[in-house]
Amino acid sequence: MEPRARAGKNVGKMNFAHNELAQLLYGHGDVKAPLPDTVRVLDEVLTDFIQGVGFEATRAAHHAGRQKVKFEDFEFAMRRNPRFMGKIQEVFEKKKEIEAARKNFSIEDQLMRDADREEKQAEKKADR
Repeated sequence: MEPRARAGKNVGKMNFAHNELAQLLYGHGDVKAPLPDTVRVLDEVLTDFIQGVGFEATRAAHHAGRQKVKFEDFEFAMRRNPRFMGKIQEVFEKKKEIEAARKNFSIEDQLMRDADREEKQAEKKADR
């Protein structure tokens, strides 16, 4: 079954938490307690958008002969909207920076453990 055909099963259901969408609306200039219909419509729009992008990315992966969807497939799906494309690239660049920082942190942590171990061994040798 085509992924787009499943979109009908989500009609009338809330896929995101009400308070999260209310905060999103408030962050973009709405009142603190938005109308339930406004939240419902935003939920439907977001769900449709995410399904559409996911469907396009899946199509790109399938066309490339892959079963798994990669970052490049999402880039391809967003190619017509430079704002979305830039935001996606920015998020993935930040993700790479965070991973590199974590890797450096773990290397530094390991170096500190090794130095402590060597120091304790030197103390044991000095005590003998």
